[in-house]
Amino acid sequence: MAKKQTAGRDNLGEFAPQFAALNDDVLFGEVWAKKDELSAHDRSMITCSALMAQGLFPQLEAHMKIAKQNGVTKTEMAALITHLSFYAGWPKAWSAFGLAKTIYAD
Repeated sequence: MAKKQTAGRDNLGEFAPQFAALNDDVLFGEVWAKKDELSAHDRSMITCSALMAQGLFPQLEAHMKIAKQNGVTKTEMAALITHLSFYAGWPKAWSAFGLAKTIYAD
């Protein structure tokens, strides 16, 4: 069973309770939990790709950590970043590699 997500409520629960609930209950509680269509591993690969392509590096860092927990290997993450460098941009790849080297250091 996946760990229950509480980041929305922890960070925005009082300020934006509806957004927090949608984040925790719908995005992570329903969409991410639906393993019969895509595995958590594959969802992590897709999510990291989308975040890198948009240049959303704070969120990419958090999702790279989740990706590692979901079984995405250092080799797979390096291949993902290398592949996307041609579509999302070389500078974004450099930034993403900086995050990946730290997250996959051990």
